[in-house]
Amino acid sequence: MEQIIKSGASRFSHEIKHQTGYPISWSLRQRRGLAGAIMMSTEFIRFLLTGGVAAAVNLGSRYFFNNFIGFEIAVVVAYILGMITAYVLARLFVFQTSGRSMPSEFKRFAIVNVFSLGLVWTISVVLAVYLFPAMGFSWHTKDVAHFIGVTAPAAASYVGHRAYTFKSVQA
Repeated sequence: MEQIIKSGASRFSHEIKHQTGYPISWSLRQRRGLAGAIMMSTEFIRFLLTGGVAAAVNLGSRYFFNNFIGFEIAVVVAYILGMITAYVLARLFVFQTSGRSMPSEFKRFAIVNVFSLGLVWTISVVLAVYLFPAMGFSWHTKDVAHFIGVTAPAAASYVGHRAYTFKSVQA
């Protein structure tokens, strides 16, 4: 991996020197930082993709539950199903193993998601019940509000899960 980074950094350095006329040198620490940035960005993309699947489960199940229960409760129940989906997908496809047991990881995942649920619920309900009606917006208000609510905490959730839920025991 370090050889790939050196090679890429060397080509990048040569290109910068060629375009600007000024040489640029990268320390080993800077090259490792570049590797970390690359890994984090692909990890974040995987997080967004798996989160999109979990969001679809969340939104679809909320739509289904609205046939039987009120919107406010349906948002919470759907969030729980989406959260379980998100945990399984994140554990399989996004983050490296933390070294904790699955129940311990899931507990941490749930803690991070309690904060996200508060944000999702507040945004969804405020938009659907108060803001959209006040604005005269009436096209699928609950669907649009819930979609906005579900997508709002993506970056904060990623940081929470990376730094807390799936943080390596050795780190």
